[in-house]
Amino acid sequence: MLDINTIRNDFPILGRKVYDRPLVYLDNAATTQKPRSVVEAITDEYYNVNANVHRGVHYLSQQATDLHEEAREKVRQFINARSSSEIIFTRGTTESLNLVASSFCDAFMQEGDEVIVSVMEHHSNIVPWQLQAAKRGISLRVIPMTDEGELRLDEYEKLFTNKTKIVSVTHVSNVLGTVNPVEEIIRIAHEHGVPVMVDGAQSAPHFAVDVQAMDCDFFAFSGHKMYGPTGVGVLYGKEDWLDRLPPYQGGGEMIESVSFERTVFERLPFKFEAGTPDYVATHGLAKAIDYITSLGMDNIRRHEHELTAYATERLSEVDGLRIFGTSPRKDAVVSFLVGDIHHLDMGTLLDRLGIAVRTGHHCAQPLMIRLGIQGTVRASFALYNTKEEIDALVDGIRRVSKMF
Repeated sequence: MLDINTIRNDFPILGRKVYDRPLVYLDNAATTQKPRSVVEAITDEYYNVNANVHRGVHYLSQQATDLHEEAREKVRQFINARSSSEIIFTRGTTESLNLVASSFCDAFMQEGDEVIVSVMEHHSNIVPWQLQAAKRGISLRVIPMTDEGELRLDEYEKLFTNKTKIVSVTHVSNVLGTVNPVEEIIRIAHEHGVPVMVDGAQSAPHFAVDVQAMDCDFFAFSGHKMYGPTGVGVLYGKEDWLDRLPPYQGGGEMIESVSFERTVFERLPFKFEAGTPDYVATHGLAKAIDYITSLGMDNIRRHEHELTAYATERLSEVDGLRIFGTSPRKDAVVSFLVGDIHHLDMGTLLDRLGIAVRTGHHCAQPLMIRLGIQGTVRASFALYNTKEEIDALVDGIRRVSKMF
């Protein structure tokens, strides 16, 4: 079991007040807070180890390079990739998805080809494919869902044609909290000879991920959603796929040699890492991984599952409150509306009570259209949240509701 009081002491921001009220931070699906160990590691590197990585022969450069590559190995272990060559550092999930969409389409897609996505995707897993559709004439096919927020796998199987080249789906919906059956999605795709990209932005922080057991071809996640720095993320790709993809960007570090006649690209993973990486952030990400793995991913999942169940139970007691996403396979997110109260009004007034929630379409407008709404209020949980904070949320919602 997690010692929540000790954990909360690791996150100084949780002790501050907002509008003279204790902060209740329930916007973790957007970004998580950072423990002291991560912030101190970043500060220490800037003060003591700051030098550009990989090409320097001096001591600081070699030390910074060691930390950067140790972070890559830490990520490999965290998601159980086969090789550190399969771990590419990016700016986050969004860049990872754009990289795959761009490079995969460059290599393997032409006019008339198709990519399968789902109705619950974040815009980051829709727009990059639409950009490629505008350039190349490819098209998107969409997996529908039930009213409970579960993907229709029977309909998914019907979407495959001889033009299907890749499937790209979210592991966990950032609105509904649904944990999608990605293993089954991948199995079906592989039966058709089609690779699968998994958006793990909302799964990697919450439960153990094993990319080899999952058998996904690509997997992406962000540091800032798992207690690490902003501006750093990861793309995992099976080595045989990464070898076949062309580089996403050109410049320093991703080359072996350059002449005006031709360029020879570096080996993996550097082929996809043009320019100076955020080597301080990768060290911070490694420290964040150390932090959550020391607590135990199973312990984190169990705690957050209890919070989600408790929040669902308590929110269901509020008159006129509707929860969106009622799958039994659900994790760390509850989205809702109360009567006719606009989500922005609810969120703004909860903020005055010190309660931080997210409002709007959550970068999932096609899902909002499917649900027949403009947006929701979203409470999302992390390892440092408590049932008392959920009680404060419920009390706040009731107080706001009385005003309307």
